Amino acid sequence: MSGVWMFNNGVFRLVENPAAEQSGGKPRKALVYLPTGQAVGSYRALEEILTALGWERYYHGDPDLFQFHRESSIDLISLPRDFKKFNSVYMYDIVVKNPNFFHVRDI
Repeated sequence: MSGVWMFNNGVFRLVENPAAEQSGGKPRKALVYLPTGQAVGSYRALEEILTALGWERYYHGDPDLFQFHRESSIDLISLPRDFKKFNSVYMYDIVVKNPNFFHVRDI
């Protein structure tokens, strides 16, 4: 039995994964570029990868979003301008539109 004993509201309890407990019990996610196995850590890195896969920046949409499109399809990837707000919803959107190149993993 391993973990950390935590005291809350007058009660001690054993928490096996205190990092997950502090983040609301949800593991953090990372968007992984499968050909290299590296997690995408910035929009600059993501833009380089998407450009190599045939995506282009889309400037005619919402100015609060960072967007990409492909000329050959109606697909549009819309991301929040602030990378801190880049979460699993946006990651899975990228995975669905590029299934052989990206994967979302727990970190």
